[in-house]
Amino acid sequence: QEHLIESGGGLVHPGDSLRISCTSSGPTLSHSNIGWFRQAPGKERDFVAGISHNAAYTHYADSVKGRFSISRDYAKNTIYLQMNNLKPEDTAIYYCGAFDANGLVYSTSYYQYYGSYEHWGQGTMVTVSP
Repeated sequence: QEHLIESGGGLVHPGDSLRISCTSSGPTLSHSNIGWFRQAPGKERDFVAGISHNAAYTHYADSVKGRFSISRDYAKNTIYLQMNNLKPEDTAIYYCGAFDANGLVYSTSYYQYYGSYEHWGQGTMVTVSP
């Protein structure tokens, strides 16, 4: 069974940049659409960014547009979330999720819906603090 592993979280200051990664300990992720979500203490898990299996489509939450960028490296079987100009409100546990592309194109709302994803990782903590 596909198992996602997030890494790269840490403690940074406002305005800093950080890149977090999502990979799989199982089969390739090349056939999967990937989403990044985050969950702050006491809050729901919210969509951050998504990328299609062929990298043709990317999707972002309004709160991160222009600051975050999602990409994937097929050779490394890894999806990245580059986070720039980080703010204290970006503090959260970041999770990656995956669902099979099935050769289809999915809407932004499909990526945004937590229930669309078939697999999840354990999360990586990102703390933005002065």
